[in-house]
Amino acid sequence: MDRKKITIVGAGNIGATLALLLARRETADITLIDINEGVAKGKALDIMEASPILGFNAHVHGTGDYAETAGSDVVIITAGFPRKPGMSRDDLLFKNFEVVKSVSEQIKKYSPDAFVIVVTNPLDAMTYTALKVTGFPKNKVMGMAGVLDSARFAYFISEKTGISVENINAFVIGGHGDDMVPLRKFTTVAGMPVTKFLSKEELEEVIQRTRFGGGEIVQLLKTGSAFYAPAASILEMVLAILWNKRKILSASVYLDGEAGEYYGASGLCVGVPIILGKEGVEEIIKLDLTDEEWADWRKSVESVKRLVEKLPL
Repeated sequence: MDRKKITIVGAGNIGATLALLLARRETADITLIDINEGVAKGKALDIMEASPILGFNAHVHGTGDYAETAGSDVVIITAGFPRKPGMSRDDLLFKNFEVVKSVSEQIKKYSPDAFVIVVTNPLDAMTYTALKVTGFPKNKVMGMAGVLDSARFAYFISEKTGISVENINAFVIGGHGDDMVPLRKFTTVAGMPVTKFLSKEELEEVIQRTRFGGGEIVQLLKTGSAFYAPAASILEMVLAILWNKRKILSASVYLDGEAGEYYGASGLCVGVPIILGKEGVEEIIKLDLTDEEWADWRKSVESVKRLVEKLPL
């Protein structure tokens, strides 16, 4: 049986790490494309030379030509300018808009039936850009942020409590920025409320660290941003789609109709809980938030709205 085809746009740290993770799971054959063709080909060859040792038969191919991405089942957009110390996600808006617009035009041309996962920051605005430029159905275009933010939240809770990450189910919604909304009410430790294990002050400290988790890594690295956890987060979304897992995950998706009205975010892409399966975004879940969480949510939506309104679409 032929394997699925996945294209990763951008052969930087996230793209290359993701290519290796996908190849090791034999999820699909992978095309790694970059404006610097040599980097894409070199990293693809390096991964393939590891295949006899790691024992996988999936194929990773590097290219600079979008024609070689034709017929992809899933396309992941990681290309764009990275954040630098002192740079907010908002600062990236116009630079990365041009990148995502150009990439989306190529996806529409060569892989009109693909699912698209956007990783480029500012995430929610770039997801909106990809949706509008491709013209794809709203269930097929989504942004990877909530999985990553929720993972960071879970790890920080684990670190604070000393309890295994396997026991922690954390949830973060809202825009992928400093106004994201870690949910106290829907975050549990072995099914028990997180408030049983952390004081109000401790939990607030963890929430603030989660909101600035990406920036913390940027400050430490000096010359780059996070890539291991983002790549793992994308992997989870890809497997949910290709293996029809129907997992409940947080992702940036287009809100309209009943869901848009409920969340007060019609016409925007913002992070909400979804069921992710073979049809992509199969359902948007409406959460009963606390008054404090609704206030945080509205603030986050306004941040996303301000960015989207600046887009030259």
